[in-house]
Amino acid sequence: MEATIYAASVDTLGEAQEVAANGFTFPIAYGVTIEESDTFGVWPATDHHGTYLQPSEFLLGRGGVVLGSIYASGPVGRMGADEALTFITNRERRRREQEAK
Repeated sequence: MEATIYAASVDTLGEAQEVAANGFTFPIAYGVTIEESDTFGVWPATDHHGTYLQPSEFLLGRGGVVLGSIYASGPVGRMGADEALTFITNRERRRREQEAK
């Protein structure tokens, strides 16, 4: 099984480099604007802090098909690496079973 991780953030280059310095080895896009977020299907929110992008996560299959997504309005409800691996592993197992029929 093979998977690739990408991250996109509204952070500045410096902030993205700080995150990457924690040992992350996947590409981290930085400086994502509200207009660019439409490409990902992320929605903006406005409150007393101003307008910002809601956290979102996507699992993409072959060909860029969205297999799953999570939209959070705060830190609760984020996908853990173990959950993503379980999802991918089960999806690949079902795909192999279908191909074997």
